Amino acid sequence: MYQVLYRKWRPQTFSEVYGQPAVTTALKNELRTGRLAHAYLFTGSRGTGKTSCAKILAKAVNCLSPRDGDPCNECDNCRGIDAGTILDVVEIDAASNNGVDNIRDLRDEVNFSPSIAKYRVYIIDEVHMLSAGAFNALLKTLEEPPEHVIFILATTEVHKLPATILSRCQRFDFGRIPAEEISARLQYVADQEQFTLADDAALLIARLADGGLRDALSLLDQCLSRSHDVTASLVAEATGMAGRDYLFRLAAAIRSRDGAAALTLLNSLYEGSKDMERLCVELVDFYRNLMIMKSVGDPGALIVMSPDELVELHREADALSLESILHIMDVLQRTLDRLKSGVSRRVEMETTMLRLCDPRLDTTPESLLRRIEALETRPMPSTPTASIASSVKPEAEPTPVSQEAAKPEEPKPAENAPSVSVSVPFTGWADVLAYIAKQSPPLYGVLTDSTAVIDGEQLIILTDNELFGALVRSDGNKAVLLGAVQAVVGRPMRIKRGRPNRKEEPSAPADPLSDFLRRSAESGITIEERG
Repeated sequence: MYQVLYRKWRPQTFSEVYGQPAVTTALKNELRTGRLAHAYLFTGSRGTGKTSCAKILAKAVNCLSPRDGDPCNECDNCRGIDAGTILDVVEIDAASNNGVDNIRDLRDEVNFSPSIAKYRVYIIDEVHMLSAGAFNALLKTLEEPPEHVIFILATTEVHKLPATILSRCQRFDFGRIPAEEISARLQYVADQEQFTLADDAALLIARLADGGLRDALSLLDQCLSRSHDVTASLVAEATGMAGRDYLFRLAAAIRSRDGAAALTLLNSLYEGSKDMERLCVELVDFYRNLMIMKSVGDPGALIVMSPDELVELHREADALSLESILHIMDVLQRTLDRLKSGVSRRVEMETTMLRLCDPRLDTTPESLLRRIEALETRPMPSTPTASIASSVKPEAEPTPVSQEAAKPEEPKPAENAPSVSVSVPFTGWADVLAYIAKQSPPLYGVLTDSTAVIDGEQLIILTDNELFGALVRSDGNKAVLLGAVQAVVGRPMRIKRGRPNRKEEPSAPADPLSDFLRRSAESGITIEERG
């Protein structure tokens, strides 16, 4: 019967474990010196060797003839543990045995001596799935187990474990395996299995595996079901990388602000049974790649794509600013949270596409900044004076008139005509300050005692605070101020600083009684004050 590659090529000794030299070296040293702990905790992402190392450790502590810390894999104990016939090594899946009763049964079993092996080894996989009561039942046994018992806990989510469990275990962190080491291991497997694996295909599989050797072997198995000549194009086709042009088409519709095109493409994907949550995740990953492309000098090592897609991705990144990319990612992340609890995923994605295509439909501060950026990059309109002058035709030369008729009439002010360069107090300044208080408290503190007036298309901020000029030029405060003014006024305005006109405070009026006594004394009249 055919055995899948990741099971067939599972490491049997610490020397065969790829990508975890720190962990395997420490474990081999403990085995050579006999300084074994009573409880181990193996943490790390999936497919990095946690369960494999746990089984190797269980064999090594019970091996009849260990070799430099590695099990011999030839003695009765090693073969029995591999075959599962030795009941002293117990592997427990905490995902399905996570209750208090399961742990109580385990606690009763540890008191029995091993039947064949030297140690009773309990491997608890996905230990973070245990209930709170199960953890409490395990604490005392985990802290002081019998001398013949060793616990090995494995988990991918160590942050879910209580601190009382962590403090009782010797912890080993399994890092993601580098893509180069995974690629080398795949080439070794290909040589042993006698099939062809191109170097670029092996590296592409290694990047798609995201640091997990087990996932890489599974992807290789998937490619081998199509052909024994594995190339990069075959890997892209087998893993679904080929044919993802809809991501670029959606990105083009968002960039050109074509909501109709985005909704049409979304509808075709929906009718093709495309899951909306999965599509949102793919879009987040797509714009993450654009973010890397804009931020890193050599993005090829951080982006998993075919060479043709990388070229197209580079063109898409050149057409967008980093601020726009971050705003789009933020909107998609919020949409992903709503998709998990929303009623209609299709409607949620449609509204998201419209918000991304038209930032005016999004009221978040990030959307306001994106709109301000679009206004700043828009070319300035040409001066209308020349075009108006060219459109006015010269009139015929006027006929001579009498001197009395030639006198110009006194100009009459037009009704409701706006005066030129007249400053009007800005009544919405309090709303602007309230908006700034949420976005930038330091800027709000500087503008607390300020006022503002509107003069044509510019807003003049009247303040005596000398910190205003320096603060508005740092930490993005200018964008916050411009966004707040546009949100209240409804259109972009230029910002200018002015000095408030402070009149001298009038002196306090003289006391009438004192003034009367003074004038009486000057007239020779003496007035006696009595209490």
